[in-house]
Amino acid sequence: MRPPIGDFADVRPAPDCLDLLVEPVAAAVRDWRGPVPADEVLYVDTDPEKADTAVFVETYGRDLLDASANCVVVAGKRAGETSLAACLVPATTRVDVNGVVRRQLAARKASFAAHDTAVGATGMEYGGITPVGLPADWPLLLDAAVTALPHVLVGSGRRRGKLILPGKALLQLPGAVVLEGLGR
Repeated sequence: MRPPIGDFADVRPAPDCLDLLVEPVAAAVRDWRGPVPADEVLYVDTDPEKADTAVFVETYGRDLLDASANCVVVAGKRAGETSLAACLVPATTRVDVNGVVRRQLAARKASFAAHDTAVGATGMEYGGITPVGLPADWPLLLDAAVTALPHVLVGSGRRRGKLILPGKALLQLPGAVVLEGLGR
């Protein structure tokens, strides 16, 4: 099977390889509902030693630079309470934590969540966090540019492997909110 983006040797519909995904991601793929069918979510095998962006695009295809997105966990604080959310932005941008995120979460202060918090709360590996399989009660803040992509490459929940899915499929994920300018 050829992927719609990139040059990967091992490409499979995600429902056919649930054993390669961490449990929260596998559960989300198993329970997938919406206009974009689950078999349009693809798993591609990648070498975690080639995760650096420059090396990754050199290895798997230059077209991936503009079709990749990073998912990060953020923490918003207000009146002694902390809430977690995830942000998905184009890989060529940075999350506007102190502006767009802070305002969207109605937080007095916002920051990237600590490594242990992000890993513990998602059940995913650091460096592989994906919007697929996040806690259902979290806001999932999506940069509008990512949802407009025909196909987007995101983490798979592990450092090895990635998911490719239509940008519009992100809109069917729990808690999805599209924001202009989330990535700067």
